[in-house]
Parts: sequence; C-alpha cells; structure tokens
Amino acid sequence: MAPSATYPIITTHSGADLEAISDAVDEINVLKFKAAQQVTEILNDDSSSPSSPTLSTAATTPFTEQQDQDLGDFDTPSAFDATKDHSRFRQYTTAESRVLNFYAEQHAKQTVSHNVAARARFNNPDRKRPEMTIWEAIECLNSLIDESDPDTELSQIQHLLQSAEAIRRDGKPRWMQLVGLVHDLGKLMLFFELATGQWDVVGDSFPVGCRFSDKCILPESFSANPDSEHPVYSTEHGIYTAGCGIENLMMSWGHDEYLYQVLKDQSLLPREGLAMIRFHSFYPWHREEAYGWAMKEGDEELRRAVRAFNPYDLYSKSDEPVDVEAVKVS
Repeated sequence: MAPSATYPIITTHSGADLEAISDAVDEINVLKFKAAQQVTEILNDDSSSPSSPTLSTAATTPFTEQQDQDLGDFDTPSAFDATKDHSRFRQYTTAESRVLNFYAEQHAKQTVSHNVAARARFNNPDRKRPEMTIWEAIECLNSLIDESDPDTELSQIQHLLQSAEAIRRDGKPRWMQLVGLVHDLGKLMLFFELATGQWDVVGDSFPVGCRFSDKCILPESFSANPDSEHPVYSTEHGIYTAGCGIENLMMSWGHDEYLYQVLKDQSLLPREGLAMIRFHSFYPWHREEAYGWAMKEGDEELRRAVRAFNPYDLYSKSDEPVDVEAVKVS
C-alpha cells in the first residue's frame, strides 16, 4: 500500500490545536473575500449608492420531504453582516506561518490513495457508529474543545449556534437553519478514528484525482504531493470526464466530506443543503470559479447555495454569544 494511505490514526485529541488552525484558515478566507469585494466595488463603481440588503420577509418552509420543491428564500443577500467591520478580523500576516505549515502538510498528503483508504475506513462495516441526537453531538464536539482549552475564544457550540441564529434572523428556511447548526459536526471524526491529523480534518477542500488548480490556496505546495506527477492524476480532468458533475468529484477527506457522507442517506436535507455542508470549504470552486470543466446542468444552483451559506460560516463568529441554556431543547 502506498505510504500516503498508511498514516497513523489519531488516538489523542488536541481540540485547542484543531480550533486554532481552523480559525486561522477562516481568517485567511475572510481576508481574501474582503480583498475581492474591494476590487469588485472599484470596478463596478458608477457613483450610485448600492441599496442595503434587507431581511427576508418570506415565511420559513416546513422541514418535510417536500422541501426540495419549496426551498424558501435561501439565497437572498445575508443581512446580519451588512454592518460588520470585516477589518476587525486579524490580518493575513498574523496567521501566515501557521497556515503555511498546515497547507504544506495537507497539500502533500491529500492523495488519491489516502482518500481511497479514508473512505474504506468510513465504509468498514465493523467501524464504531455511535448514535446520538444533534444536541448530544454538539455537546460531544464542544467537550473536545473545552477539554483542551477552557479559555478558548469561541467554543464550538457558540459558533454553531451563532451560525444558525444568524440564518434564522435573516428569515432563511428552517432546513438552512439546520445546516448552520450542524455544518461543523464532522469534526467528530476525531473521536471515531477517522482522521490522521489536523490536515485531514480542517482546511480548504479540493478534488483529488485530477490536476490541482492554481486557484487553490498556496498552490505551490502541491509540488510535494506525488499525485502532481502521476500520469493520470496530474492531467486537467484526471480520472473524471468533462461535465461529470461537481457532486461526482472525490473531495479531499475532511470534516465537510465526512459529515456529507453521514447525512446524504440519513437526512431530508435538500440537495442545496447537502452542498452547503460538503462544499462550503471548496473555495477554489465557489469563490474562484475553478473546476468549471466538471460542472453539469444544475451545478450552478449548488454553487449559488454554497455562496449564500458562506457568510454565515465566516462572519457569524464575531456575533454576541448565544444563551445556550435558553435555546437548548431537551
């Protein structure tokens, strides 16, 4: 078996370290988004004042099997962050060294062989599969963070609640509120021996089995990945065909992909909701518009959904803390 498929599984958990690198990755994405917005504003400046986004007045849709036909106004502009000062987030240089080292490891080790092995572990019929409610899962993940660092700046439970609450305040449908509440629960893979390091839990995601796009963050670090010199995997389409569909790409293994695999057959979330979970870290695609060759009819709607969700993941972390006991459902 290739070395990249035999990395040792994590048996001890450092929640503080995981959250530190996860937050640093988010900071980079916030700053990249802000820079892109500034360029767009300059290019589109026609001396007219843009209208401010307003709260959606649409009623939330029932969470039923019919939700695919009645998705609600999930993609209206996010209003909760309209007045946020995005410059309050730390600058790139603050996180640069940590993020650089993280992506150097992630980009070197996220190979096809590693991803095949990760999915084999996930699909192993003998794998431990604990059953828990959503709230139990949130509390379980929160204990991972708090155990390591009780003074952490923002607990996992607060981030999930803030995301869901911001989505609710903006009048988005109930299924999208649920996406906000659960979107990071894939980090529970740390408990279930499905991760080998921080590099296959958090960070931006990308497909394996085809050429790594130069739109990925720090693309030069892919030179250490053996797949970059593979006769098939290094070609533009690799193991895929043009128009195969974005959902048919083998995405780099991490908490987004893990949660998607758990929920795709065990939930009533619409296709758009599953895309928000699976692809919200796929910045080369939903922000930079790379991998367009893989898209088929209907995929643009998925990208629109992911873009609608993204602000609630990145910017809700600066909101006021939610009263956990007040919203807790027994």
